[in-house]
Amino acid sequence: MNIEGLISDLAFILLLGAAVTILFKWIKQPVVLGYIVAGFLASPHFTYLPSVTTESNIDFWAQIGIVVLLFSLGLEFSFRKLVNSGGSAIVTALIIVTGMMGAGYAIGHVLDFNYINSLFLGGMLSMSSTTIIIKAFNDLGLRQQKFASQVLAVLIVEDLFAVVMMVILSSIAVNNSVEGVEMLYSIGKLIFFLVIWFLTGVYILPSLLNRWRRFLNNETLLIVSMGLCLGMAVFSVYCGFSLALGAFVMGSVLAGTSYAERIESVVTPVKDLFGSVFFISVGMMVRPDILAEYWWPILILSAVVIVGMIVFGTFGMLVTGQTLKVAIQSGFSLTQIGEFAFIIATLGMSLGVLRPTLYPIVVAVSVITTFLTPYFIKMALPAYNLVERHLPGKLRFLIDRYQKEASKDNAGGNPWHETIAKYLWPTVVYAIILIGIVIVCQRYLRPWLDGIAGDWANFIFVLTTVALMSPFLMVMMTPLTRYGNAGGGHANNIPRLVITIFRYVIALGFVYYTVTTAYSAKVGAWASLVIILVIALVFSHKLRSRMSRMESKFFDNLNERELRRSGKKNNVVNDLHQAFMTVGAGCRFVGERLADSNLRHRFGVNVVSIQRGQNIIPIPGGNNRLFPGDVIGVIGTDEQLEALLPSIEAELPPESGVRPEIRLTSILLSESSPLVDRTPLSSSLRDNYSAIVVAVHRGDEFIDSNPNLVFRPGDIIWAVGDVKKLNTLK
Repeated sequence: MNIEGLISDLAFILLLGAAVTILFKWIKQPVVLGYIVAGFLASPHFTYLPSVTTESNIDFWAQIGIVVLLFSLGLEFSFRKLVNSGGSAIVTALIIVTGMMGAGYAIGHVLDFNYINSLFLGGMLSMSSTTIIIKAFNDLGLRQQKFASQVLAVLIVEDLFAVVMMVILSSIAVNNSVEGVEMLYSIGKLIFFLVIWFLTGVYILPSLLNRWRRFLNNETLLIVSMGLCLGMAVFSVYCGFSLALGAFVMGSVLAGTSYAERIESVVTPVKDLFGSVFFISVGMMVRPDILAEYWWPILILSAVVIVGMIVFGTFGMLVTGQTLKVAIQSGFSLTQIGEFAFIIATLGMSLGVLRPTLYPIVVAVSVITTFLTPYFIKMALPAYNLVERHLPGKLRFLIDRYQKEASKDNAGGNPWHETIAKYLWPTVVYAIILIGIVIVCQRYLRPWLDGIAGDWANFIFVLTTVALMSPFLMVMMTPLTRYGNAGGGHANNIPRLVITIFRYVIALGFVYYTVTTAYSAKVGAWASLVIILVIALVFSHKLRSRMSRMESKFFDNLNERELRRSGKKNNVVNDLHQAFMTVGAGCRFVGERLADSNLRHRFGVNVVSIQRGQNIIPIPGGNNRLFPGDVIGVIGTDEQLEALLPSIEAELPPESGVRPEIRLTSILLSESSPLVDRTPLSSSLRDNYSAIVVAVHRGDEFIDSNPNLVFRPGDIIWAVGDVKKLNTLK
């Protein structure tokens, strides 16, 4: 490897990328587009500037960029978010991905692509861009609206679908076929990999990180998190998957820990650096001759993406019980492809199955749809009004009735739904662990025993395998009524009984299969019944309790981030808990002294710490103030903390479609200022100017703000609020 060439290429594309992205920031366009343009300018296809010396150098950095990007997406993903996204997001994402996959595959055949290229094209067209949509929502001040939360939930689910799709497409490309058996094997292998390593990571990593807490400054946390990311990526390759999959898995494991926000913060510069290189490498694949030759497929595919996303997105939202307005707004927000399209295209190129012309075509489609995204989001409301005016009355009635019925069903509690939601997933997880034990023992233990144990090999194999499975079989056979206070009253008795029997049957099936691999079916039937009975009778209550504690620890680690935020399972005294909340820009106590906010009187809580960046204020006094971004430690009951949380973590609502700039600023009062000869109370700064006075600089002294302070000409006021409104007070 030529180190000098590697460094020079990196320096050239970064400097060029910096210049182009500054320009794109100035014209208020997505930075991703700037990176793609910079890549094109740095490529050999643009002859008016120097080009990179070796494209393989850029590919090297780009592969690191993919790994870091997927790790960051995993940090934002979290299975807690997936669960909270609800059935609406899952069903909508499934409809979109399935519909767009089918549309992409059909268009691929129309454009005379082979079936593998058509499949990859369908995969590339089925994923909307999380980065672009979040940027558009922030720029338009729409992040707080209902449809925006629905769209973001769909994007979370799409991220998971994209990872699964990458594995499936890789399997198809390697085997050069779409055989059902091979497909099922690949999917099963993927599920097993995800579950085993997710379980291991969630059980172990949070405990280790908490144990090392005092050593984890930002530098150490960056090294640890990137080490875990790259380590899992390498292990993923060893297991037959891609680097990107391993990085995503590790990110999703860390997403549930209390360190997730800090890891996101320290990893962001690394992600921005290598992510920029990846998108620049995407731009280097753009070839003007291909774009000129294939301009009509580009326009066709752009139209398919826009129309398909609107149709499938709107239909998916309607099917899941959303209002017509929310459905149309959501559909119009998803009209683009982005980072996952490039990642899937890169995967196809690396496997050698993607035709060279397809990559620049997809890049061009992404550029067009990304550029049009803000305009389509703005068009959503006029489109809804148009549809509302021309929608037949009968159809409108049916949609409204369906939406109300769906909302009613979601609000009500079905004992079957509740029981399945609570107990089915643990059952599936334990079943996967048992499958793993059986596979490992058959693949590695049995051949070894055959070589050394002779006639006793079968007996030792069965005994060892059953012994390893026993703790999990015992948990599977524990009646659900013994899981603490299951709740639900008598209504849940029948569902719990049915699932208990189902779990017994699964446990019996695993033992039967293990025995029959060594002996006859008749021996397996009798032996499995005896073994199940022995496990049920012999295993002690102490072991059951330990397994229950392990299960509880796993779910606590899985939800550590949320539990830390809400204070649940963090008992201090009796029903008191300590919670950690991040002060939002819309918090009504921002800038106030703790003494003036009087949180103890209003909510019954005590503020015991304030973390501001790397600085921690233990047991803050009444003169300490709260600012956006502070993480406050609060002690109170569940009810008190739940009442306080919305006020502390409140965000600013959009104002006229534009998010105000809230920050601490200084104002020099002139004689004509409306504040002269008035007090903070009489001037109604909070109500009229969305501001709070922190201090007043008068002459050589600083005066703490108080309701009776009279403002004078020449005073320099330090205030937190909307900068534009504060400037009118000068």
